[in-house]
Amino acid sequence: MADAKKKTDELSDVEAAIEEIMNGVEGAGAELDDALDIDLMASDEALEELAALKAERDELRDKFMRALADAENARKRSERDRREAENYGGSKLARDMLPVYDNMARALEAVTDELKGQAGGLIEGVELTMRALVDIFEKHGIRKVAPVVGERFDPQMHEAMFEAPVPGTRAGDIIQVMTEGFMLHDRLLRPAQVGVSSTPG
Repeated sequence: MADAKKKTDELSDVEAAIEEIMNGVEGAGAELDDALDIDLMASDEALEELAALKAERDELRDKFMRALADAENARKRSERDRREAENYGGSKLARDMLPVYDNMARALEAVTDELKGQAGGLIEGVELTMRALVDIFEKHGIRKVAPVVGERFDPQMHEAMFEAPVPGTRAGDIIQVMTEGFMLHDRLLRPAQVGVSSTPG
């Protein structure tokens, strides 16, 4: 009987120890759960903060890339404007000089042999002035558009001043050149003024 009591006491001690261990485990589990909840809450907050920082970084990167692209576009626009100003800045002056060229060309065309004898020096001065004007035009990229009779009319380069039926021509052929045209680099300053055939083909 003493053995049974002893076994019962041992069993009670073991049960008490197990209960104590279980209580400790449950307490530790509760503490662990609380710690995990705190860690999870902290992790959720950290993840939210990380997501917010990533979004801010992406926004700043986007703004930076846009600013970089804007700066590059401004640089290209400035370079293009500089080139255009260099090439075409004098186009108004050049356009204003074209009537001077036309008048000098007409004066030289009107010279007869008789006039050369009477005013040779004056005519030579006009020729030299005309040559200097043409040299200046060439130096600044101004070149003549000089169509010839029989060429086809090009509306990009010529201005039709009149149309007339002329035997032996096709419609659209140039039949008379009234004034030469001029280009400034690749831009038309003034179209050549021409007469065009209207003879039906």
